[in-house]
Amino acid sequence: MKPVGKLIVIGGAVNKGSFAETDYDQNIEKNLNFFERGILRKIINESKNKENSVIEIITTASQIPQIVGTEYKKAFEFLGAKNVNILDIHNREEANSDAMVARASAADVVMFTGGDQLRLTSILGGTRFHETILIKYQEQDFIYSGTSAGAAAASENMIYQGSSSEALLKGEIKTTQGLGLIDNVIIDTHFVQRGRIGRLFQAVVNNPRTLGIGLGEDTGLFIHNDVMTAVGSGLVIIVDGRFIKDTNLTNINLGEPISIDNLTVHVMSMNDHYDLTTKTLTIENSQFNPIPQDK
Repeated sequence: MKPVGKLIVIGGAVNKGSFAETDYDQNIEKNLNFFERGILRKIINESKNKENSVIEIITTASQIPQIVGTEYKKAFEFLGAKNVNILDIHNREEANSDAMVARASAADVVMFTGGDQLRLTSILGGTRFHETILIKYQEQDFIYSGTSAGAAAASENMIYQGSSSEALLKGEIKTTQGLGLIDNVIIDTHFVQRGRIGRLFQAVVNNPRTLGIGLGEDTGLFIHNDVMTAVGSGLVIIVDGRFIKDTNLTNINLGEPISIDNLTVHVMSMNDHYDLTTKTLTIENSQFNPIPQDK
């Protein structure tokens, strides 16, 4: 059964405009351009009650939750959101408390910030708070949004460690279970800027059923009804391993280079669509679309 809810995953470093900058007012035009066209606006527009939606910013993954939470709260409020709260869950006891479950139950949107995705899953995984979010996502008009660690943790399996430069050496990436909102994909973030293509290649060759998703910074995917739509200013990389013809994966030792024949890679930008059912990409601004004839 397709989830009723919506998923918005972001590659990190969202250009939300820093309210901590002393020259923020001087840069307001640039920031307004992002606010009106960018990812945070998309979250508000897609939410159940728009500017009146209850938004909970979950800062559990971050080592600086007060700073990160405040920045996102101000950014959402700048866009007109009226009910934005910061929720910093420190331990599993809090995540199992009635108070945290009540806040999750009342939320229309949860926004998971960046940080350490292993910290996020180890604190929240299997708790009442986690289960409440999963149920709401499956059954209600609800948005799970996450940036960086919050995006990486959204899938059933997630990458939590691995060198970018050595990622195509066997055993150089580490994976574990994520929060389980979407199956059969694995998400990597800060993708283009940190050169993480090899990490995604290894994750896919380890199990070609898994679709690899690499999110560039200030770039994300809006996922609903098994269709992924690119949002933001950068690139999304899709790695499909279903047609791999050959690899040396099981014949080499740990630390040795991996060979892969016939790995399929797609590149998405703003408004392109990828159908998770048919595994097909539609480029919104394709140069091969028919040119309208003048009347």
